[in-house]
Amino acid sequence: MSNEPNDPLKEKFRPEGDPEIDKALTDALAGLSTDQIYGFDKPRETAPASEGGDAAQADHAAAAAALARQGIRRGRIVSIRKGDILVDLGGKSQGLISELQFDDEPPVVGKEYDFSVERYDPAEGLVILSRRAAGAIQQNVSWENLEPGTLVEGVVTGMNKGGLEVTVKSMRAFMPSGQVNLFFEKDISVYLGQKLVVEVTQCDALTHNLVVSRRNVLEKEKEVNRKKLLEEIQEGDSRRGTVRSVTDFGAFVDLGGADGLVHVSEMSYSRVRHPSDIVKVGDEVDVKILKVDKATGKMSLSIRQGMPDPWAEVETKYAVGNQVTGRVMRVENFGAFVELEPGVEGLLPVSELSWQRVRSPKEVVNVDDMAKLVVIALDPAQRKLTLSLKQAGPDPWSDAAEKYTKDSIVIGKVTRTVDFGAFVELEPGLEGLVHVSEISNQRIRTAADAVKPGQEVRVRILEIDRNARRVGLSIKRAIEVPPPSPEQLAAIEANKKKKDERDKKRSNLKGGLDFNYWNKKL
Repeated sequence: MSNEPNDPLKEKFRPEGDPEIDKALTDALAGLSTDQIYGFDKPRETAPASEGGDAAQADHAAAAAALARQGIRRGRIVSIRKGDILVDLGGKSQGLISELQFDDEPPVVGKEYDFSVERYDPAEGLVILSRRAAGAIQQNVSWENLEPGTLVEGVVTGMNKGGLEVTVKSMRAFMPSGQVNLFFEKDISVYLGQKLVVEVTQCDALTHNLVVSRRNVLEKEKEVNRKKLLEEIQEGDSRRGTVRSVTDFGAFVDLGGADGLVHVSEMSYSRVRHPSDIVKVGDEVDVKILKVDKATGKMSLSIRQGMPDPWAEVETKYAVGNQVTGRVMRVENFGAFVELEPGVEGLLPVSELSWQRVRSPKEVVNVDDMAKLVVIALDPAQRKLTLSLKQAGPDPWSDAAEKYTKDSIVIGKVTRTVDFGAFVELEPGLEGLVHVSEISNQRIRTAADAVKPGQEVRVRILEIDRNARRVGLSIKRAIEVPPPSPEQLAAIEANKKKKDERDKKRSNLKGGLDFNYWNKKL
């Protein structure tokens, strides 16, 4: 094998830093390049007719035939990692087998065993092996000694609408599509040319009717693996498994003989809308065993608990007062939930959306909006984090007293009316109240009789309290009174003279006289 530093085969199957396995792997695969290993028995893609498609198909058929003739092979274990065993079959051939197949004795690196070739895995570039089936296959089969339950080897030679055509020695057999695997496979053409271990389910020598099942073999093997797995597995263990099905409430993962459920709440630290957003059928995932019932075989698994907890460092990354950036994940009537990083969400209350009054959070933020925020509360133990959008910007009340001095007249906009008055916005985030008594010089029942929301009005600043965040306003006192005319000034002056003369006569009255009498006279 090539000694390239990034050899994918070595990285997948050997433990890091194990010199003995490194030496064994190097000795076993010396002189082979990566292309040679991955090219062994690997069918080539069919080329277009213009590029020699017939030749490519012939090569594919030759490779499949070579694989089918392998039968029982002797191989040496090269490495063991996470339940997968890499086997050197000699020459250019390498295979892969599950550690659960060794139920009679633990596998030993460097030791040779007999294996049965099941199939070629083009995704991994390896031959899939089975050890348990190797000793159970009946080699010399004929119509005279075949019976239901017999294990035989057959080569897949054709495919029809209902399943696969299998040749067992010189006998033709049929395998229904539902008996090919433990789970439904949409494309069973991948088995063409492969040698499979199957079980006879029906046989009739007179009619030459032979029906076989690979699923029965796999089910029996899975049951053995399940018992072994349940004997060994413990709560808290970490295992690698394959996703077999995905539902609305989670995913079922095969750990090599037994399935466990990963509930949607245990798939990720971040909020999961649907399990299919996280995993797909066929994915290999690392899980942690949460609960196991060895009597029933039911297991509860977790993907997220095998990951680093994002809340472990929130106190240093998101301390109170820190400015952060997050994405709005969902909006509720009471506020919005914002994701700061996968698995870390904070609540943005409606009261912290804006310095202005907000009727609905949707007036300010929407799903997927990016926002700059300030952390205002943090409780790592309860996994709670509170954010503020309004405090990330300037506070309009900080210099309100300087901008809006008492008795100054400004323009504002009516935001809403209530029975006792109207609220007027002086600037975004800064509102004042005009009491109903300060709206008009005429008598009105409610503020709505005089002003409407959205209307611009002139108001006079009566008082401002920055600490209480309160501004008192008046509309009627902001109305400009025109200067008096000359006639009005003359009338005012005449009235003033009369008043002065009357006051003078009153002061000259003698004491002891009837004041009411003289007041009437005057």
